[in-house]
Amino acid sequence: MITKRADMKTEIKEKMRGGEGVVNFTYYAPNDTEKNARMLAELSLPPGASIGRHKHENETEYFIFISGTGIADDNGTEKPVNPGDVMIIGDGGAHSVKNTGSVPLVFSAIIVTH
Repeated sequence: MITKRADMKTEIKEKMRGGEGVVNFTYYAPNDTEKNARMLAELSLPPGASIGRHKHENETEYFIFISGTGIADDNGTEKPVNPGDVMIIGDGGAHSVKNTGSVPLVFSAIIVTH
């Protein structure tokens, strides 16, 4: 199956998980089409925007950073993130991410249920 970018669903979420600003979503696939894949999406955070700290239960989330720069809370430790970096939050883990740069922070987000 190939889905063209123009056919992908988009969504804007404000103050996601208690964060600041907006998060722009482009869904690679609907979340009900792939077994154990709760989310397959590209997220874009404008400068200053963030996703608030939250926990994952019975699932693992992967962030694959594509462009921009930011700070990620990785289970209580803040770390810079750059293009090419990957963040993995396992079952029971908590995280957040903030765009600290001057251009959008863009990353793929994949959530796999256990």
